[in-house]
Amino acid sequence: MEENYTLAKWMNNELKGEELKAFEASADFAVYQKIKHYSAELKTPDFNEDKMLQTILQHKKAKKISFQKVLLRIAAVFILGFGITVAVKNFANFTEFSAKGVTTEFLLPDNSSVLLNSGSSVEYKKWNWNNERKLKLDGEAYFKVAKGKKFEVATELGTVSVLGTQFNVKSRATRLDVTCYEGKVQVNYQNQEIILTQGMTVSFANGTKIIAGETDRLEPEWLKKQVNFSQENLQAILDEISRQYNIEIKYKGKPTNQAFSGTIPMNELDVALEIIATTYHLQISKTNDTEFILQ
Repeated sequence: MEENYTLAKWMNNELKGEELKAFEASADFAVYQKIKHYSAELKTPDFNEDKMLQTILQHKKAKKISFQKVLLRIAAVFILGFGITVAVKNFANFTEFSAKGVTTEFLLPDNSSVLLNSGSSVEYKKWNWNNERKLKLDGEAYFKVAKGKKFEVATELGTVSVLGTQFNVKSRATRLDVTCYEGKVQVNYQNQEIILTQGMTVSFANGTKIIAGETDRLEPEWLKKQVNFSQENLQAILDEISRQYNIEIKYKGKPTNQAFSGTIPMNELDVALEIIATTYHLQISKTNDTEFILQ
């Protein structure tokens, strides 16, 4: 209201001194001055200054409302964008990956710990995690599961379910290995269901249970840069060495059914290759720093 009164006084040439200087310094003064100038030149006998004043004020009000609409639209776009970002983060699938030659550790939303072995990945959703703790594993991982509702690890070969425990799952090619280090786990492989308690281990290959035994280890050997094999075929061992050292091994020997059981280091490549070469009576040749031939 004060602004309207000042404008009316100026239109009637009633502003004086500091009040006039302040009005002339306002942002809209140039507009008012042009309007007053051109309106004075009009030859309209019934010119109504009050009506013009109201028109000007309505114009200013309309500009203000229009600006507010723009701000509201910007805010709406921002809120919508923020909402979409939050939705994507919560509903989208998350994938944790460990490249060849390295291991990766991360926490799930309930603070369950997952340690991925070389060349492995885990996919899961954060949304509603505490009520539906499910993930998909490709490769090998060691889990320390926080207590809560059922925790499920799905692989291409079978599913492992627990309530709260420490266990290792390895799913490579056609073989599934599961070892329970604490608590209890349930392994579902095709039409078979096996319960493992602390210290028990089981292995399946090509639809058949090949190993069911016990271990006195407190954690997987690969956490100590070693890989323990039990009745494993040669090609699977070479694949694991290639994965752990991020190298390529070409086998040019004769086909063999000889299974291997033992431990191979994953931080001494020369020793690892020598163990395999000695066991299978092979010779090692090096093509370059990342390519080897066994024949």
